[in-house]
Amino acid sequence: MNNYIIPVCIYFAAVSLIAVIMTVHDKKAAKQHKWRVSEASLLLAGLAGGALAELITMKIIRHKTKHIKFMLGLPAEIVLHIVLLYFLFRR
Repeated sequence: MNNYIIPVCIYFAAVSLIAVIMTVHDKKAAKQHKWRVSEASLLLAGLAGGALAELITMKIIRHKTKHIKFMLGLPAEIVLHIVLLYFLFRR
């Protein structure tokens, strides 16, 4: 069994939680006309490993679902993560 599985899962869980918090915060800030999280930061959080959780959150709270860069970019990042995980854990 690969010794990296647990640390990688913890990493993805932590980054996903941060991405979800950022997305929910941005949605609330948008409604209140307050400081917003930049789109670049949201995309970077996805790229860092939170893309799946971020995409699901955006769909649930209906935030940035009309933005092509998120609706195409986040799935592309998810594919990238799958490919990277495949090469990390293959035998």
